[in-house]
Formats: sequence, C-alpha cells, structure tokens
Amino acid sequence: MPSSSNPDQFKQSFREEAREIVVDLESALLELNDHSGDTELVGRVFRALHTIKGSGSMFGFEELAAFTHHLETAYDEVRNGRIQVTSSLIDLTLAALDQIRAMLEEGTGAPPADPSGCAKILTLLQQLTGKAEERPAPKPDTQPPAHCAAASGPVREWSLRFAPGPEFMLNGANPLLLLQELRQLGALAVRASMAGVPPLAELDPERCYIAWDVVLATAADRDAIRDVFIFVEDNCELSIEPIAQSGLVPSAAATARALEEPRSPSGGRRTYDRPDNASSLRVPAVKLDQFVDLVGELVTVQARLSELAAHRGDLQVAEVSEEIERLTAALRENSMNIRVMPIRGTFEKFRRLVHDLARDLDKDVELTIEGAETELDKTVIDQLGDPLMHLIRNSMDHGIESAAVRAARGKRRTATIHLSARHSGASVLIAVSDDGAGIDAEAVRSRAIERGMVAAGEPLTEAETFALLFEPGFSTASQITDVSGRGVGMDVVRQKVDSLRGTIEVASRPGLGTIVTLRLPLTLAIIDGLLVSVGDACFVLPLANTLECVELTHQDICRANGKHVAIVRGEIISYIRLREHFNICSAAPPIEQIMVVDTDQGRFGLVVDHVLGDCQTVIKNLGRFYRHVQVVSGATILGNGTVALILDPERLVQDAVRAVSLGQRARPGAKPTFVPDGTGNRDPSHGFAA
Repeated sequence: MPSSSNPDQFKQSFREEAREIVVDLESALLELNDHSGDTELVGRVFRALHTIKGSGSMFGFEELAAFTHHLETAYDEVRNGRIQVTSSLIDLTLAALDQIRAMLEEGTGAPPADPSGCAKILTLLQQLTGKAEERPAPKPDTQPPAHCAAASGPVREWSLRFAPGPEFMLNGANPLLLLQELRQLGALAVRASMAGVPPLAELDPERCYIAWDVVLATAADRDAIRDVFIFVEDNCELSIEPIAQSGLVPSAAATARALEEPRSPSGGRRTYDRPDNASSLRVPAVKLDQFVDLVGELVTVQARLSELAAHRGDLQVAEVSEEIERLTAALRENSMNIRVMPIRGTFEKFRRLVHDLARDLDKDVELTIEGAETELDKTVIDQLGDPLMHLIRNSMDHGIESAAVRAARGKRRTATIHLSARHSGASVLIAVSDDGAGIDAEAVRSRAIERGMVAAGEPLTEAETFALLFEPGFSTASQITDVSGRGVGMDVVRQKVDSLRGTIEVASRPGLGTIVTLRLPLTLAIIDGLLVSVGDACFVLPLANTLECVELTHQDICRANGKHVAIVRGEIISYIRLREHFNICSAAPPIEQIMVVDTDQGRFGLVVDHVLGDCQTVIKNLGRFYRHVQVVSGATILGNGTVALILDPERLVQDAVRAVSLGQRARPGAKPTFVPDGTGNRDPSHGFAA
C-alpha cells in the first residue's frame, strides 16, 4: 500500500458506517423482544452482525470481529430453530452491543472496552445457547450451507458483476475476502475477467484491474448479498440480478451460461451502471459546516452588491447583481438541503432507553414513533439528544404508573410513550407524550409556594404553572431516585431549547397523560426575513412568522383611545410598539406599519416605522455577553455593512404577557402592558394599554 494512503481514514469510515449499523441492530433487537417469532427480524439481526464481523476483520478490528462472530453464531442457531428468542438473550445481546460500541471507539481517545465484560458476556451466551465450544467453520462446497435454505426459504440464483475500481485496494479493501464472504451465503461459481489488465509495462501492482462475474445460489435476498459490499460499494461497480426462480442449486450448464460475457439484447456488451447509492459521498460534518458558513458569507457579500447596484443606477451592474442574487439563492437553498437530515436516528436510539428504564422501574412501557422521516438541520438534531432523554426519563419515572395501578384505573397495563415530529412552517414540532397520570397542577403550585417561587395568593394560568417545572432545582418528587428527582433534567431541557431558539409547550390532563411539545427552527444558519426600521435602528423579522403588514395612523390610535389595539380584517389585534419596547428616542412617522405575526400566544402586531423589504439573513451569534437577551435571536450584517438585530416574535410576545402577569413593565421606560380577561383567553378590548 502506498505511503499516501491513510489507514486511519479507512478505519474512521468503518466506524461511521458501523455506528449506523449498530443503531439499526439495536432497534431490530428491541422489536424482536416484542415479536420473538418474526423470522424477518431474526434475519435482520443476523445480517447486521455478519456485516460488522466481516467488515471489522477487513479493516483491522480483529477483536471486534471475533467477539461479534460468537453473537452471529448464536443468531444462526436462532435462524435454524435450534434455540428460541428470549428476553435474556435480547438483554445479553444489548449488553454485547455496548461492548461493540466501546471496541469501535478504541483508538479515538475513548476508554478501551473491558475484556472481562466481553468474557462474561460470552460465558453467559454459551450457557444460553448450550454451545460450550465453537462450531467449526463450514468448508467451501458446491452445495449451499444447510442453514441458508432453512433461514429464508427456497434457493435462488443470482448473477453478480463485481468490478473494483483501480484504487480499490489503496483504500485497504481486499476483493478476495469479499468473495469468501459471498461463499458463506451459498454455492458460488466465479470467473475473473482480465480484460482490464494493461500491458506489463503499464501495470501498477498496487492497483486492481480485475473484475469478477459470479453466480451465487442462496436463500438470502438481494439486501443480504449487497450487505457483503456495504463498506466498498461506493468504490466499485456492482450489479446484482436474479437469473432463476427454480429453487435448485444451479447445474453446471446453467452456471456456464450465466458466466458467459453478458450481452445486451442488441448483441453488444452489456454495460453495468453504478448503483444509485454509489454516487453518494460521506463528508465530515465539520467540512459541511464550513461550507454553509462560506455560503452565508456569500449571501452577505451579495446583499452588499445589490445595495451598490441600486445606488449606482448602472444597468449592466444591476443585471449582473440580479444574476448573482439568483445563483446565490439557489446555492443557499442547496446548501441547506444538504445540511438537513431525517430525525429517525435520534428517535430510534431511545428504544433502548425505554427498554432499560422499564426494566429498572419495573414498568411495562412501549415506545411508538411517528414522523421519523421529518428533516431538520443536523446541528439541531445533534443537540436534541439530551432534552428528549430527560423528557422520556421524567415521563417514565413520574408520569407513567405501574402496571397494577394502571389496571386498577381501567387502563392498559402496557403504557405508551409516543415520539412524534412534523413540520410547521419554518419550524419543526417535536412532541413527547405519554398516557400516564398527568401533571397535578395544584401540587406544582404548592411546591412553588413552598420554595418561595410564587406568592401564596398570586394567580397563575395553567401555562405559567407548568412553566415552573423547568425552573432550576424544581421537582415535585417526594424522594430522589437514580432516574430523577433532583430537579435538574427539566432545567437542562429548557436551557437546550433556549439555545436552539425554540419554545416549549406543556399540555396535561389528570389521569390521561402529558404532552410536551418542542418548537424548533428548521435551520440555525440562514433564514428568510423582512428588514424593518425604527428610527435609525434596523431589525429583521423572520418571514415564517410574519403574516401581513397594515398601516397605523394617528387616527387609528385615537379611535382606540390610546390603547395598543388595531382592527385587522375585522379582528382586534393587540400590538407592541418596538420604539417603546426598546426605548428608542426618536419621533414616529405620521404613518407607521403594523407587522402582524403568528405566535403560540396568537396573532399580535409589532409596530415599526418602515418596511425596507425582504432579505436572506445569515444568523450570527451575539456572543456570551448577550446570551440572556431572549427577545433577540441573533444578528446579521446588512448590505451597507451595518448590523441588524434578528427579533424573536415568540419571545417578544411572551415578554409582554409575562410583564402583565408579574405586574411589571417589560422594559424600563416602556409602556406596553397586556391585560388578560381573567378567563385564560385574551381580551382584545384591553390589549396593550398605553
């Protein structure tokens, strides 16, 4: 192998692929625990273990491959019907997966796997399977292995064309090992194609010029065959086609016919197209982040160019500016699409958490998932793990009752935790719900009074009561357990959601359950916004929250008796004057603009001086010094080089509502206050009083 190759690079590629396989394997095991007779799930587990074993050996993870081989053997026994799937076998395999994860991370700075743990797992595995000694490996034969047909039904014939690229072996791959793995699936007939070998003077001994035509008789399906090539498929041409449905091992004549040079219907040589997924490319997340940052800088420069073109009045410059604006918008859209990914992986990993907690808490709980294909920014997904984990742990410990209590209340003994995700405009709604006992609002209120967080006679709405759950150190638990009770988890949830510029909504009914909904932005990098001005200051409002713009005149203000309300399309809308809210000392123009925004609190207005137009906004963090400024979600650089603050309409309205509930003004010198009607609904006849 030439010195230019980097073995660590290929090992890291294997680690990344293997991590995904382990997540899928864990999900399959937990499903198998509930459906022990599902042969398809057994096959899925077996194939995943086989892939980790074979590929691990190829890339130098010998201990990992040897350890996984014992698990593969156990599930081969399950496929053959010689042992049954039990909860003990599933729990032991899940513990083995933890060891496999540790082995995968060896050499990356993580602590090494515990050899005694591996030995203990293998000892228990031998006791469960009744196999004290390792079975000898079957020798290559012209007949398929006995377990092949038993596992998946009748034997089928497949024609494979395997053509490694010239640099295939430079990546540390060995094509002969792949053919040996294929031989384990069934009867194999192989012919090497030497057509690509160059003259001796041009031959590079470190490159691969040979292709292989293969006929494989196996009971395995196409996916199982493709799994053999899972780590090298991007670097080779691979074709897998069925050639018979007889259910028999191919005869010598059939094999000879299948190994003839493939021809197209017109008589020419058939060309093998690279499979669709061979065109994919694995890119490190840090490079993707750098790419998105560069696109963001390009958006800023393009805005400056548009500003210059508008002031110069040069038609040619304006034409070039418009073309660059179009290309920048397309590049921005594509970069955002590259950065988003399904949330399935994050959701699936919680199956193990629910399984383990149910066992530790002696509760019967199942996890259901909806909307796993919902896509959002990878940066957001990476930070969702901790909040969802704490919500699930809290739900299982506090919300869900024991099986006996549930039965006494007329409920199913098996409780349900439901994870769901769906798009809502430029946001994603992620909900964690359960069918447990619900939240006792009075107990929350009493605990808050006991801790001095609220006054004894202070009225609280249901939303304000539930918001207390996310205060640091707050807990209604009577005793501290290993799972919860210290009042830390829900505080972590709020801090993480705040850092993602999201919001939390809690809904609960006693005896029926609780739903916690996280509203998060699709992306944290670039948004579409409306540029507005108040005095000399410029602000950006997210376009996704903005519904419409209407004029506000002095006559309108007089008709409302000075109160901050306006009639928009027959509906009375309360509004916030940004000039007063931010204490901007300048005279208002004769005609102001009300930007009507949609929030969780309902429709509200934000009064500005002028609407300057729409813009693509690159979000810049304000830094740690301004981390407590909640109503501002970031800043952006405008085309003229000035800075505009990006406002968060949700937080602006929440600030105004909270100011009234606390009997205080939202800001020093600000006038807006919101007067609720005392019924939990907004009374638009009061609105924001001047």
